[in-house]
Amino acid sequence: MSDPILLRDDHGGIATLTLNAPASLNALSDAMLAALKAEFARLAGDGTIRAIVLKGAGKAFCAGHDLKEMQAGRQSPDRGRAYFADLFARCAEVMQLIPALPQPVIAEVQGIATAAGCQLVATCDMAVAAEGTRFGVNGVNIGLFCSTPMVALSRNVPRKVAFEMLTTGQFIDATRAAEVGLVNRVVPAEALGAETRALAETVAQKLTAAVKIGKRAFYDQIEMTRAAAYDHAAAVMVENMLWRDTEEGISAFLEKRRPDWS
Repeated sequence: MSDPILLRDDHGGIATLTLNAPASLNALSDAMLAALKAEFARLAGDGTIRAIVLKGAGKAFCAGHDLKEMQAGRQSPDRGRAYFADLFARCAEVMQLIPALPQPVIAEVQGIATAAGCQLVATCDMAVAAEGTRFGVNGVNIGLFCSTPMVALSRNVPRKVAFEMLTTGQFIDATRAAEVGLVNRVVPAEALGAETRALAETVAQKLTAAVKIGKRAFYDQIEMTRAAAYDHAAAVMVENMLWRDTEEGISAFLEKRRPDWS
């Protein structure tokens, strides 16, 4: 029997998901999208998991959609219209599950992250990249503008940087990706796993309920006007301040001791 297309390993409150299709550079095939959707649904209700790491097996993080599957979809009488509409809707659903998860999701990126694979990096809450990693929304090179990857990319990097990447199809390296805000940090390849794990552990040590409410508020306020965002954030902080564990955390800080969180 073949190995599962998506692997999960839980340790110390951190779930590591591994895209496990190295022969296709971990392409977001129909099977991969289905596996991600199912696993994200399980993680959403798993109170034991406080952070998630998403990585790829083999030499690449993710090369985007499976072009062979997409070409096969053209064989239908409508030349693939229904299949393509369904594919991009399913991909968009999976991408939108990531910010909706209560746990922060950290991409651990090596090799390449292209097209929908770059979209996946941009969609994760944080990302750590190995030196030498390349990022691109290069569909335009084969006549397909990366319109859906554009949604996540343009919400991560400056507008002109995103537009240049989308219209030229040129790749950027990990250093440039960090400069423009696509990834949080760049580390030597041999340190990638350890550095990503350290970031996940730092997040996992915080008050889980506070991170959960904060992540939800973070994404809610981004879509609002500034005034509405301040109103919403203030209401969230009021709710947060009234928690027993927040009161304990502040008291512990003032008294210079470790908090006794429930």
